[in-house]
Amino acid sequence: MSAAEPSPSISPAASTAIDGAGVGAHSSPSPGPAGVSDPGYSYEPGEVGKAEKPLKILILGGTGFTGPYQVKYALARGHTVTVFNRGKTHPGELPEGVEQLIGDRNGQLDALKGRKWDVAIDNPTMLPKWVRDAGKILEGKADRYIFISTISVYGDVKTPGMHESAPVAKYDGADAMKETRDTVIASKFALYGPLKALSEKEVEKWFPGKSLIIRPGLIVGPGDQTDRFPYWPWRIDQGGEVLAPGNPSDPVQFIDARDLAEWTIRMAEQGATGVYNATGPATPLTIGGLLEGIKSGLGADAKFTWVPAKFLAAYKVEPWSGMPVWVPPDGEDGGLGAVSIKRALEKGLTFRPLAETARDTVAWFKAQPQERQADLKAGIPRAREAEVLAAWHKTDKASAEKAAKPK
Repeated sequence: MSAAEPSPSISPAASTAIDGAGVGAHSSPSPGPAGVSDPGYSYEPGEVGKAEKPLKILILGGTGFTGPYQVKYALARGHTVTVFNRGKTHPGELPEGVEQLIGDRNGQLDALKGRKWDVAIDNPTMLPKWVRDAGKILEGKADRYIFISTISVYGDVKTPGMHESAPVAKYDGADAMKETRDTVIASKFALYGPLKALSEKEVEKWFPGKSLIIRPGLIVGPGDQTDRFPYWPWRIDQGGEVLAPGNPSDPVQFIDARDLAEWTIRMAEQGATGVYNATGPATPLTIGGLLEGIKSGLGADAKFTWVPAKFLAAYKVEPWSGMPVWVPPDGEDGGLGAVSIKRALEKGLTFRPLAETARDTVAWFKAQPQERQADLKAGIPRAREAEVLAAWHKTDKASAEKAAKPK
């Protein structure tokens, strides 16, 4: 699986849960910078207590963004963990006691044959045929199947309050089972949501009444290679005047990978089934609250200058890619900042403080090699930020002077 970064021209709906290491909600196709271990494997869940009933858990993937957090939390809860992957991402870093089966979702699944598990967790799937092929082997061998999907499955992301019964995106290609990672990339990820939706249907086909489908929003935290969230703590930590997008009251949502991973394991313990949106926080958050919360959590000396969405568009500063996490609430993707998570909250989804996510993320980012820190994949360079701010101040001053002139 080769790495593929979402292009800035890709809409937020098409890339919400595409993690920075590759295509798919949690896939991670490369080992990362030399000498830099995966933060998930150094993560310690703390005193979480043991589960009432230990489970045998199969994690398809397990070495990407959220996978390592799932592994560590499951072990802390007393479960037995097996991972199935290609063995190419962060080799040798699996915690002691974790069984690793080597294979590939593209037709090399023999290592799964003849085994049984209480639950299988499918992290990296973006193609229906991957679910089909796994289903053929795991049907009757995995008592339950948890599929990590995405809120990108929804067909209309304009409207706030999207709930789990909202219509999903329709696939209009010739044969979904013939789609590949390359065709998804060639479509600029327009196929991503529809194929995820069809993957969900495939899960329900092979594991009727025994499946749990989790639809995360933007996944953030230490190890986030997209830089869509890391940009903000990195930039705010530097201080000075910071370009802030839109209106401070614009809604935003995201979920820390650790919160998602821990809740997934707890849902497995509960034997939960059905479909759940999984993003956060528990109460509505605005872009203003996000940036101020990061500033407070880091103790940073930053000043925010709020620039309207129309001005940013005129200067080709894109939402989501150029101004991460944020989308204009009146735009085509406006609903992405206000997805309903009522069902997940009722099933115990919890969130760590924003300050903790910000501090841990910036600490992880600062530990990366200098060449990695200099190669941000989201946000805008400092020089470009200064240009846009200067243009805005000039426009703002001219508008103020015009308004002050007597009529």
